[in-house]
Amino acid sequence: MNVSELARRLRANPRELRQVLPEFGFDIGLKAVKVDTRVAEQITRQWPAIQRELRRRAAAEAEARRAEEKSVRREQGAAVLLPPVLTVREFADKLQLPVTHVITELMKNGVLAAQNERIDRDTATIIAGELGFTVEAEVATETPLFDGETTELERALQGEDAEKLTPRPPVVVVMGHVDHGKTRLLDAIRHTNVMEGESGGITQHIGAYQTIWRSPDGSSRALTFIDTPGHEAFTVMRSRGAKVADIAILVVAVDDGVQPQTIEAIKIIGAAKLPFVVAINKIDKEDANLDKVKTALAAHGVQPEDWGGTVPVVPISAREKLNIDTLLDVVLLVADVNASAIRANAERPAIGTIIESHVDKGEGPVATLLVQAGTLRAGDPLVLQGERYGKVRAMKDYLGHEVMEAPPSMPVKILGFKVAPGVGDILDVAQAATATLIDVKQKRLAQKGAERVVVSASQEQTDEARKYLSVFVKADVLGSLEAIIGELEKMQYGEVGVRVTGKGLGNITDDDVHRAASAGALLLGFKVRATPIAEDVMREQSVTLHTFDIIYDLLRMVRDEAEKLLEKETVVTEVARGNVLQIFRTEKKSQTLGIRVEDGTIVAGLRVRVKRKGELVGEGKLVSLQMGRTAAKQIPSGSECGVGIEGRVEAAEGDALEFYTVTERTKTLS
Repeated sequence: MNVSELARRLRANPRELRQVLPEFGFDIGLKAVKVDTRVAEQITRQWPAIQRELRRRAAAEAEARRAEEKSVRREQGAAVLLPPVLTVREFADKLQLPVTHVITELMKNGVLAAQNERIDRDTATIIAGELGFTVEAEVATETPLFDGETTELERALQGEDAEKLTPRPPVVVVMGHVDHGKTRLLDAIRHTNVMEGESGGITQHIGAYQTIWRSPDGSSRALTFIDTPGHEAFTVMRSRGAKVADIAILVVAVDDGVQPQTIEAIKIIGAAKLPFVVAINKIDKEDANLDKVKTALAAHGVQPEDWGGTVPVVPISAREKLNIDTLLDVVLLVADVNASAIRANAERPAIGTIIESHVDKGEGPVATLLVQAGTLRAGDPLVLQGERYGKVRAMKDYLGHEVMEAPPSMPVKILGFKVAPGVGDILDVAQAATATLIDVKQKRLAQKGAERVVVSASQEQTDEARKYLSVFVKADVLGSLEAIIGELEKMQYGEVGVRVTGKGLGNITDDDVHRAASAGALLLGFKVRATPIAEDVMREQSVTLHTFDIIYDLLRMVRDEAEKLLEKETVVTEVARGNVLQIFRTEKKSQTLGIRVEDGTIVAGLRVRVKRKGELVGEGKLVSLQMGRTAAKQIPSGSECGVGIEGRVEAAEGDALEFYTVTERTKTLS
């Protein structure tokens, strides 16, 4: 067999084959033109393992190269100046590194971000440090806030009279790995059953709740809790939860230990400089080993107090409500230690952060606001980023009770927005005098209706070498939509990829169906449904809406659909070879030959190549075998026999025959 033909079958470069194969025991020579058929078969069988080893070596070399580059940067004192917030691509440009390298490093640290997504300076500082850079800018904010909004809040709160600052309830964020018991802990604290209302028992939104804790001595204090999702798709949402909090509770299940999102939560807490308490959950289990969990925490820089560290650790059982009072006492103790930072001016116009936003069928655009300073009252103007979004028509607390005012640290659901605001937006009533009216039509097109996603020129160039599954996504709340879009944008597998052609909030409208149909996109709804008119249009245009309540199911379905775009792989397997001894009969589309089987075993149905002096002169199919005067089912190596071949065959005495099979194999996404 020619080396070039072997390379074509293996989808490799002939020169690379000659260089690589000797390392794996196939010394075919650097200038070899042909290779023995048996050797070629052995190479074909071992090629997948060879490729895996080559990829492993390449990865090891790349890792060693990155480690060396990191060491050189540290020795040379490489420094980078970072703004408060920047996109991943801008971050890569500042580091003068490939954006894929930076994204990979972010993923190693539990941060899932596409190249156009923003990251804050805290996160960038951690990544830059791990890459060997020194960050010149100091990250200094007494109150950790939202991504990219630190300067706006600081500017709004500048000049506050210290005498007007009074204590406010501490804001506590509950973080940890999926299914470690975060929501059940809040359930135990609030004596409600929020978890049963979440699909699959998994928190899919940011929830903010306030409760009153009564100590044994009879005193009572308010605490505000923020619950964050643990599934890896909600990295941005967890980061937001940390940015508005004063104290964190890191929940770790005793039976599961430190997991990927646990590590990520530790990094987010560290970047935000939050004081925190570790709650080791599920201690009611028989095999609970607290020391094992503490050892794992210590390995990631979390030193328990009882081991000489600074982090309080409280063993609890959220299910059995064990030690919940002890945990809250410790949280309040931490709040007392940091009392100077947990203060606000309740008399000023309200300012706070939008922590959730969606469009409700009955109430219209609504948002959850965490008031951080001042007091928000019914009738106050809703001003975000210098634009007036409406006025407070009504406010409800986390139990759904209507309230007339919301003091600092109180989360409230606000009705009165003309358009749903963005998650992370800063509401500042003090800007009402200079605010401009919002362009309702334009904002609704972008948020309530589905937004068209513009395809860049670089994406179009990539299309030529990749098939795309188009998807059109509508979700109930902005946080979930962002998380879903972030996961879908990462679904790029080389041969196929996923493209989001439209996205938006609220139920599926007839316009959404038309857009999805025109783009040939898969129509997906997360916790939303279609309007009656949209259902009629879907029937007319034969469009199917796929709705989901759990993000795992949505992502799995998209992956399965993308996998269907993969072309089937044709696999050619060499079976046997032989030589033509005699021509018995030649017809228009067939030949009967006398041959000798040199290698392998032939059976009817095999495909045949006819070669003369190494050149292909015909192809066909083996339809009959005969040994002497008797029909045979198979002919072994070393035997002489008669064969009938159908196809474009004009064999002559002395020609070589190659017998092979062709099969199709369905590919899967790696």
